[in-house]
Amino acid sequence: MASLGLWQTGTPLPPSLHLLHTVGVLRTYGWCKSLDVDHMGRLCMRGAQNLLEKNGYVTPAARHRAVDHLHTVLAAEDVHMPFYAWNDLPGRTFPHVEALLTRAADHARSNGD
Repeated sequence: MASLGLWQTGTPLPPSLHLLHTVGVLRTYGWCKSLDVDHMGRLCMRGAQNLLEKNGYVTPAARHRAVDHLHTVLAAEDVHMPFYAWNDLPGRTFPHVEALLTRAADHARSNGD
């Protein structure tokens, strides 16, 4: 976490910043599919969110709101599945994931989150 500029005692952040920190975690540790954390230490979207919540960088309530923003953005693209299932689709790449998280962060911010 220190490599992300985050310290041992996390300060809970609003959903928009949580989503951007999720991008930072994935850039730092690497992104994967199908597992929260793979054997090389890479994380999927949900695994990165778990790491941030476990270390105090997001409350469960703020994380839930962040997930709502992810699902709202996906639904606007006519995708009706959980974000973690979307993460695992064939052909999915990290640039897709990064773009979704960034769009969801923008959506959260524009809605006061």
